[in-house]
Amino acid sequence: MRVFAHRGYSGLYPENTMLAFEKAREAGCKSMELDVHLSKDGELVIIHDEMLDRTTNAKGLVCSYMLSELQAINAGTNENFQGIPCLDEYCQWAKQYGIFTNIEIKTNLMYYPGIEDKLLAMLKLYGLVEQTLISSFNHGSVIRMKQLCPEIQCAFLVGGRGLANAGSYAKNFSVEYYHPDGAFLTKAHVDECKAQGVGVNVWTIDDLGLLSKMTSWKVDGVFTNHCAPVMKLLGETHA
Repeated sequence: MRVFAHRGYSGLYPENTMLAFEKAREAGCKSMELDVHLSKDGELVIIHDEMLDRTTNAKGLVCSYMLSELQAINAGTNENFQGIPCLDEYCQWAKQYGIFTNIEIKTNLMYYPGIEDKLLAMLKLYGLVEQTLISSFNHGSVIRMKQLCPEIQCAFLVGGRGLANAGSYAKNFSVEYYHPDGAFLTKAHVDECKAQGVGVNVWTIDDLGLLSKMTSWKVDGVFTNHCAPVMKLLGETHA
């Protein structure tokens, strides 16, 4: 089972920062999950929300700031400044350490024209297409990535109770994975996906009892804010 550090080691460190990614790697995790938006000047930046307010010391929309301005904003703590990373910085790091990455395109609330093209160009620049899984709640962005690059692995991300016949739906678009909320997932959902040849990666698994259930259902991967204890329970340090 693959263990994705959800926004890095976000259970202990500021989410979606290079510190959180590095701490997850130091804990033995080789698969990360992160979120991308576009800055005012069209650069790919790593942050979860459309707004800066929750995770930084600034306010307003991410897309209202230039990259240089975003990098000067503190996404860490007062004692440990962490700038908002650009995807270019992350890709250099991921390439160096052989990291597998799930990149969530954050276009479900605000669409950034051309973000899929920019993302693919960045991945090709660093030779990371084969080490990347693309997901989004905006399934149009996922389908667009498949049109641009059929060989890149993709996933339909869903919330709540998910989709009926999700495996058939994903297979119809040649999408390799289904990413549901573990709180609502059933074994029947997993079995239907597997019958269609579609993998299942589940979010966000911090409860070890729920992890045990996911293991018994033989899901392909889990996203967690606490990668070290999850990997320890699974007996894996390579994922």
